[in-house]
Amino acid sequence: MKMKSFAILLFVLAVNAVNAQSTFDKWPAIKAFHEVMSQTFHPAEEGNLEPIKSRSEELMNKAANVLKSDIPAEYKTPKILASAEKLQMKSKALHKMVQAKASDAEITKSLTELHDVFHEIVGLCSEQK
Repeated sequence: MKMKSFAILLFVLAVNAVNAQSTFDKWPAIKAFHEVMSQTFHPAEEGNLEPIKSRSEELMNKAANVLKSDIPAEYKTPKILASAEKLQMKSKALHKMVQAKASDAEITKSLTELHDVFHEIVGLCSEQK
């Protein structure tokens, strides 16, 4: 039974990875955002905030480009557009926190929330297939 559950989990993860890849192929701006997000979020998970502190402006600009980009028609839904706006606002707020030298805990919390919004967008895109 455990092996069957594990196999199902692996299948779901594989499908999500394929869907994310397809989303990134269709929407280069979300892929560009993801590249910076992954290079800043994963070190922060291990307590290293230097990448986000030095790249928060870049992340903010990538988030702004998500909305300015040529969004594929199937992703121009009210929910995805609202989440993309939230991505832009939260990335701007994170950059302001970094500039204001907010505490590491506040920066980490804000970055985690931004990461969650990114995954929300990718999930919503996957639903559009």
